[in-house]
Amino acid sequence: MSMRQTVKVRGGAAVAIAVLALTLAGCGGSGGGDAKSTEKSSSPQSQGAGNQGAAPSNGQSAEPTEVIATLNGQAGMTLVINSVRRDAGGFVTVNGQIKNTGSQSFTRTSDWRGIELKGSGESVAGATLVDKAGKKRYYVLRDTESRCLCTTGISSVDPGQVVPFFAQFPAPPASTTEVEFSLPTFTSATVKISG
Repeated sequence: MSMRQTVKVRGGAAVAIAVLALTLAGCGGSGGGDAKSTEKSSSPQSQGAGNQGAAPSNGQSAEPTEVIATLNGQAGMTLVINSVRRDAGGFVTVNGQIKNTGSQSFTRTSDWRGIELKGSGESVAGATLVDKAGKKRYYVLRDTESRCLCTTGISSVDPGQVVPFFAQFPAPPASTTEVEFSLPTFTSATVKISG
């Protein structure tokens, strides 16, 4: 076998391997299952853990369409709440986006962690829900290692940047359909619980 033929065989093998790899990558999805049923079957802890390491975006992802409330903050910061959902496991999960509509980078994110979870690092652990009718305040849940079940790792928010936001709380009684949501440096808003 000449050197030229050997190169052709190796080149053909490389193409075959590349085609096989692409074929396998295409087959690595959920097997055609319904994506919504996969989301619903995951536990609140697994949803929280997946979001903790998510990097902030620069507004390139599609924004959720429903806006339940918009809270104004310091220096052009806004917090948009897109859902407040009661989960089957006895939790309430608040989802939304933190946006910097100002002209300068916002660096006072350490105020968002509150005073209860100072060891949790930069997070939104200072968020609370208040059940005014039941006269009870709910704090962000923690895992067994005292890490908050909320967005973490936000050290600053640049102008125009959008950061996905979530926080999980113990669920108030089923009869409670409205709570007041607050996060330090933002105004508060009364929101309805769905689910």
